[in-house]
This record gives sequence, C-alpha cells and structure tokens, in this order.
Amino acid sequence: MAKVKISDVAREAGVSLGTVSNALNHPEKLRPETLKLINETISRLGYLPNQSARQLAGGATKSFGLVLPRLDHGFSLQIASGAHNEARKHGYDLLIANADNDDILEDHYLRYFMGTQMSGVMVQPMASPDWHPAMTKMPVPIVHLDIHCSEPGYYVAADNEAQGRIIAELAIARGAHHIVVVGRAVFMQLTLRVLGIHKALALHPDIKIEVIDAGEWNTAADGYGIGNQIAERPADERPDFVVGLTDVLASGVVSALVDKGISVPGQVRVAGCDGNPLAWSGSVPLTTVAPPGYEIGRKGVQLLMEQIENKAPAKIKHIRVGSAARTVTAVAAEDINRQELVRPFLLERASTQASSQTDATAINLGAYL
Repeated sequence: MAKVKISDVAREAGVSLGTVSNALNHPEKLRPETLKLINETISRLGYLPNQSARQLAGGATKSFGLVLPRLDHGFSLQIASGAHNEARKHGYDLLIANADNDDILEDHYLRYFMGTQMSGVMVQPMASPDWHPAMTKMPVPIVHLDIHCSEPGYYVAADNEAQGRIIAELAIARGAHHIVVVGRAVFMQLTLRVLGIHKALALHPDIKIEVIDAGEWNTAADGYGIGNQIAERPADERPDFVVGLTDVLASGVVSALVDKGISVPGQVRVAGCDGNPLAWSGSVPLTTVAPPGYEIGRKGVQLLMEQIENKAPAKIKHIRVGSAARTVTAVAAEDINRQELVRPFLLERASTQASSQTDATAINLGAYL
C-alpha cells in the first residue's frame, strides 16, 4: 500500500496544504467544521504525520514529557491527570514515562525526552535524602515536581509542613492527649511533615508527642509491626491518636490494632499524611491530608509555559563592548529559583471521626484522581 501523503489529505478534503498543516499543528486556528472534516479524512485515509520531519522543520514538537518515579501511588496518577489536562488546554500532547523507582532509568527518560526535542519536560524525582538536580544545563525548559530545592530551577511541591500541621490540628480538635507519629523521616517531604506536627503541638505542651522513627515509609508491613507494638502497651501508656507519615504506614497500624481487638477510632484514632487512595482498602476508611497532585501537575505545565513564553523575571546586566559600557536586559534562567507550593486539604474519614459525626467515608475516587 502506498504511503498516504499530506497532499492526499488536502486533495481528498478539498482544502489547501496549509489548512491541513494548521489542523495538525494549530487546530485552534480552524473552524470546528473544517477541523472535523480534515480529521475524518485523516482517519479514513490512514495518514500518519512524519514526526521526525516535523522536528527537523520546526525544532521542537508540541509535546511535553513527564517522568514519574512509579505508577503505583495515587499521588503520581493525580499529577499525570493534572498535567495532561493543562497541556491539552495549551495545545500540547503529554508523554508519560515510568522510571519504576530506578534512578538510572529516570535519568535515561529525562535525556530521551530532551533528545527528542520535546518543548519541555517535567519530572517527579525519586525520593532521596540528598536530592539535587541531575543536570545543570538544560536544552529545554524543565520543572521538578513534588520537591523543594534552593538550587536554581523551577519547582512545584505540596506544602508538606502544612500537611503535618493540619493533621496535628485535627488531633488537637479530637481531644488527643498522647500522639504517636509513625515513620522514619528519611526524605525531605517526611521531615517537613514532622516539623509541621511539632510546630502545631508547640502551643499545647499538655499533649504528649512521641515519634517512633522506624520502618520503611512505603511498607504496610512495617506499619502493622508498629501497630502491634502499640497494641501490646498497657492501656494507660497507649496513645489515643496515631499519625502515619504516609497512608501506607497508617493503614498497617489500623490493621494491627483492629486485629488485636482495639477499636479504631473508639480507643485509638489513626490518620495518614499523604493522600494515597491506593492505601485505603482496609476495614476502617482512613483519614488523611491529601496533597493535591492534580494541581501540582497543572502548575508544572504552567511553569513550562512561563519559560517557553519568556515570562521569567528579567535581570539587568552590565556588559562592556570595546571601550563603551552598555546596560542590557536579559533573562538569566540559570539564576532563577522559582518555587510554587500547593496547599493540601484534610480528608477526614472514619478512622478519626467521632461517633456523632456524619459518615463521610464514601469518597468518589474517580473524581479525586
């Protein structure tokens, strides 16, 4: 079968080559009925644009790349959804790569996206205690997601300190006297959550706070083990509120307490701290503070557009040409540190609710994701 050319599409649809080109590259310029006609013709003829030729001609594709550390966490899925919808709003496609918790693979996908002349790249780095940007010279705009950093670059992250503060304020409102925080704060995000908890409780010295710095951050079995230890304590030494630094840990604690015959939330209230719906399948629906991943993905695309459209703040530079000094205005992107924090929200469910509260456990996970 002969390969269908763009001229074949134009002839069949009865329009010019430029109109077909606009349909492929600038559909917003066409009337809806014209765009529909061309798309139907493309589908009928089986025309496939030559992406390599388009890159050579235009220098960059109207596509963004998104590198995620894994696809087994609701937060990453929310980021992908927000980024996709915002990219389409600006006329860009979004290609997603799963680094599968492998830093070498993450670097590979970053370089691959940049080498294929993407218009911009977003990356949610793997959790690491000593993270810093992998590349200092970027050939295309890049935005790092779910990370705080003082080095030059563009960053969008959840307000992790606020996550800790909000969940601590809930514990205070529920009349907690003894709070146990579960999880090792090995990453910046977890450390900030602990900081937020301590700040909120600093004004309540009558409340006892205990941090069990043990277990992996993403393993329900570790939460279950710590929950068993809590359950074996005498009743007067047992906390009345447990905070898991992640929902996976908190769900493990809930399972252990229930298995040991301790009522949740009757005797011990339990809450998570990272809004992961994939950890909510236990017998007691889990309260959490959810970072709005959708908004992080959306803002990530907005920061890419800001760089593409040269909206970064300009800097004044003094240069010397021959014997004369001149002042020029230029954007020194390598000197910019742009941070966007997204505030999380409380999602209270049965694991912390008072018995008199209205049941709010029926969450529409489709809408949440």
